[in-house]
Amino acid sequence: MSTNVLRTADGWWVARRDRAVPVQTKAVTTAELLSDRDAVREAAVSADAGVPLADLTALSPVTTPCRVVAQMVNYRSHARDSGFTGDIPPAFFRKASGSVSGPADAVVRPSHVKFLDYEIELGLVMGASLPVGTVVEERDLPSYVAGLVITNDVSARDVQLTKTQFYESKSYPTFTPTGPYLALLEPEDFAHLLALRLRLSVNGALRQDRTLADMIVRPAQALTLLARFQTLGPGDLLLTGTPGGTALKAPPKPVEKIGALLPPAVKWKAFFKSQAKNPHYLHTGDVMTATIATPDGRIDLGEQRTPVTDTHETPK
Repeated sequence: MSTNVLRTADGWWVARRDRAVPVQTKAVTTAELLSDRDAVREAAVSADAGVPLADLTALSPVTTPCRVVAQMVNYRSHARDSGFTGDIPPAFFRKASGSVSGPADAVVRPSHVKFLDYEIELGLVMGASLPVGTVVEERDLPSYVAGLVITNDVSARDVQLTKTQFYESKSYPTFTPTGPYLALLEPEDFAHLLALRLRLSVNGALRQDRTLADMIVRPAQALTLLARFQTLGPGDLLLTGTPGGTALKAPPKPVEKIGALLPPAVKWKAFFKSQAKNPHYLHTGDVMTATIATPDGRIDLGEQRTPVTDTHETPK
């Protein structure tokens, strides 16, 4: 069974139901914790009653700086929403690790961003080095992936589309809420990954709801493709794509064909004028709730609740 680990300002904890037991470790970074798995196992079986989980303030269980890499258009439902047809070539992009924030920290919308979107994603936390040229088979996943986290690939769509700039649009501070738990997996847990269900709600309204069975490129293949050019190390984070249901959706084909004939400035002005009528983009005061778990609870990454605020407001 997986073991849920929590990080606070005071250190690392193993979550057991509604209690948390401290991990007796000197580890400060995620990579250091992963090299001290014995301490985590001891906390998991400790007779210590621990403290109430509700009394702890969770930080991101993925410490920074680290590499943060993400997969683009990696769920069939998201591909349909985005207007893709036929085969979709695998693609990756980087996010600044300064975008990583805690599971209850406010997502802060920069003043120039008008179209803020959400993307729940399963995060893979590396437990070993992945050198360039590595080929990862399904049976090899436990050798490279230590655990899983909930992530939210928050996106400034007006920056992303007008500049064709993924790095900037997804890298503002607080644009990668992560946690609350780092679920450290045992080898037998990997057989249950496809049963993981990703769910994201905004103000209680369900927006995204799919299992990993909807994935196009699954984790082992993704790591193999990434290792063609990118080295990863312990504590690094791979976001594996988002299901359909985001605020952004491709325009109807006739509208898209007309838009292609317009100068870029005119096209984008018309597009975002139509998007302004879309109520699903995030606004100040909205609260996103995200969960990832298997139906039987064997793997449960907890619940992430992140409010949205503006740069001129103090997050609550």
